[in-house]
Amino acid sequence: MIAERLLIGLLLIPVVGCSNGDSGRARSDSSFAALQQRGETAMGVNQYTSQHVFEQLPTGGRIVLQRKESDSVGEAAIRAHMRTIASAFTSGDFAVPGFVHAMSDVPGTAVMKQLKAEINYTPQDLPGGAEVVIATKNPQAVSAIHDFLAFQRMDHRTGAH
Repeated sequence: MIAERLLIGLLLIPVVGCSNGDSGRARSDSSFAALQQRGETAMGVNQYTSQHVFEQLPTGGRIVLQRKESDSVGEAAIRAHMRTIASAFTSGDFAVPGFVHAMSDVPGTAVMKQLKAEINYTPQDLPGGAEVVIATKNPQAVSAIHDFLAFQRMDHRTGAH
């Protein structure tokens, strides 16, 4: 009898563990879906059919957004968005990433605001979208930019580049 109870208990452990893990995944997936929806609102394109790249470079980095499918309206929206954020970031305004990520202080942005005069943001059109190249000679600003891009990669689930 004790052996049967022990066996049943051992068999239930994975079920309970999986159940808890799945509910955590569901919460995570609903959070990601909300992020994607806010991204679509901010950027004007479906986030699931677009591709983000957040690449660290020795002098800063770059943010790339491109459509995965042919879509001239979406491409135009991306290009306008990238010019808008380049201008906003130049002014030290990081409200758009704050809105998309539902947080008041996205990692790296406090220092990027403080050192805004030492950072250049250059939008460039690409096939299917655009990029913003972020460049500075200030090592503290480079570190903040890398923090910002690493957070973006993680939260947008884009993986390493």
